Amino acid sequence: MKKNFTSLAAFMLLALCSLNLKAQHEQQNYYPPTDTLVIHKLAQWQDMKFGLLMHWGTYSEWGIVESWSLCPEDEDWCKRQGAFAGDYFKYRTAYENLKTTFNPTRFNPDRWAATAQKAGMRYVVVTAKHHDGFCMFDTKLTDYKITDAACPFSANAKANVINEVFKSFRAKGFMTGAYFSKPDWHCPWYWDPYFPPYDRNPNYDNSKYPEKWEKFKAFTSGQIKELMTGYGHVDILWLDGGWVQPYTTTSPRWGKTPCNQDIDMNSIVKMARGLQPGLIVVDRAVEGPNQNYLTPEQQVPDKPLPYPWETCMTMATSWSYVPHDTYKPARVLIQTLCTIVSRGGNLLLNVGPGPDGEWDSVAYERLDEIGAWMHVNSGAIYGTKPVAPYQSGNIVFTAKADTVYAIYLAGETETTMPATITIKNFSPKTGAKAMMPGTTKALAWKTENGNTLVSIPAALRKKPPTNYAWVVRFF
Repeated sequence: MKKNFTSLAAFMLLALCSLNLKAQHEQQNYYPPTDTLVIHKLAQWQDMKFGLLMHWGTYSEWGIVESWSLCPEDEDWCKRQGAFAGDYFKYRTAYENLKTTFNPTRFNPDRWAATAQKAGMRYVVVTAKHHDGFCMFDTKLTDYKITDAACPFSANAKANVINEVFKSFRAKGFMTGAYFSKPDWHCPWYWDPYFPPYDRNPNYDNSKYPEKWEKFKAFTSGQIKELMTGYGHVDILWLDGGWVQPYTTTSPRWGKTPCNQDIDMNSIVKMARGLQPGLIVVDRAVEGPNQNYLTPEQQVPDKPLPYPWETCMTMATSWSYVPHDTYKPARVLIQTLCTIVSRGGNLLLNVGPGPDGEWDSVAYERLDEIGAWMHVNSGAIYGTKPVAPYQSGNIVFTAKADTVYAIYLAGETETTMPATITIKNFSPKTGAKAMMPGTTKALAWKTENGNTLVSIPAALRKKPPTNYAWVVRFF
């Protein structure tokens, strides 16, 4: 993943206008799973609606975009900073030496898990390894890891970060997921030290040196096996780096020199599911049976999608920790969750921990505000399905059994509910009751010309049960 937004305005613009990116996801073919255990777990996951993603690694020390400054491509997210910015090889050496100073002594996954649970999140995905190859788990296949003796944090009892995060979140009833980068820019069998890297792909011709590529395949499979055997029950294997895939003329490609990067994912998935039955695998952006759900990034589709999907999105502007980053307002985050759920998707919201092992205080504040809203309105989120007309003006809809939830998305300065909420092109079933979660009195409503008008009492208008999004429940 990379840094996509430089401001809230850019976020809103992309959410509304990223038609090309949205079309890219909508045009992908989806291959439904046939394994009954996977089907069952995928249904459970779809009902959860709200998860936490965390990008974390040594790059947090410099407060830079994760991994990408190592990639010698002329892209905005690859720009180098600091004293060695003008010399790639000195920069790379300094970057990799961050392992020797990384010491996040404030790391407290119990606090993260408690905060996420209070916010209404129900699953977690955390970076076991990003593209730079630094491992946040105790792999035996490389010393480029947080548990290596050269890393100061290795002496800490919680040095095996992935294991500690999984334990804390499982204790709160969460599904657990491992983010794992298929490309590894530290691995000598992906970026051979003999050759300089020139883009995100292998820096050698793997058809000319097949023995190197076979070693990389074994290395990748071996690390995934470690994650599937030494870290308790794992629910999701969330794979990034979609350019690592078999080359075909019809596959979407990333990077400057597309090549065949087949790592035999079918065998990897078979092995992983043998160790973790029912495992959901997300081989992002690779069409085929190993992409159990799709992941539109930093965007909200404008209609329901015909397959399981999840928007992965940053709470701030960057996936990784940036000092003094700008965080999206709670109103935007809550309304984004509601809109995504109204299209049948899940929201995986990212927070980047800092070099000390702690979140920015603003992240806690935002999650507390989301939690206050979810405490009242979670019935309109969990276990719901999309229902026509999906959205009418600033109102989105979800449904569960015989109940329909109409969610009014308040404007930026709108703190008082209108005297009448007009829901266009929607008619509840005859005799339905209307109430707002968090209240005890029924609301009067009527239908005129195919529109539904809900009357809001004066006292409720002035003191709504929650902020930012007001829910009317028809049942």
